[in-house]
Amino acid sequence: MQVNDSIYAREVRLIGPQGEALGIMATSKAQAMAYDQGLDLVMVSDQGDVPVCKIMDYGKYRFDREKREKEARKKQQTIELKEIQLSYRIEDHDMETKLKHARRFLTEGNRVRVVMRFRGREMSHLQMGREVLERFKEACSDLGAVDKQPLLDGKLLSVIIRPLNTKPLK
Repeated sequence: MQVNDSIYAREVRLIGPQGEALGIMATSKAQAMAYDQGLDLVMVSDQGDVPVCKIMDYGKYRFDREKREKEARKKQQTIELKEIQLSYRIEDHDMETKLKHARRFLTEGNRVRVVMRFRGREMSHLQMGREVLERFKEACSDLGAVDKQPLLDGKLLSVIIRPLNTKPLK
């Protein structure tokens, strides 16, 4: 954003401090008007034939803009994709542990990708893997809904579960 002496246009369309249009005038005259009022000449838009400049307190404007951006960043919620790996031969206690992790991730507002990797001859047990994933989905159904159905990609069988509530529970 160009301010005061860094504005190189010969003429500018000037807007006053209260938002009133003051017309087209030479840049030097517009700068003098701004200096007389103890304010800055700020280029708002350089689109069109004549750039638009406004007389304002640039320091206050910059402070307010940074404050708004900081508030927007604070309100922004980041959703991560957490991954849990299973095996089609998983024991009950291990399944409960993985479920506990998945449920925690879902209550925090994160998406969960459940992956089942098949190695070598394990590819012949795809149906057993699908059944384990189905049990896992059912156990998480109160906290999350399936975003992507089970998908076989090479030797990986995966499903993505998204949280039902978007706000994390703390």
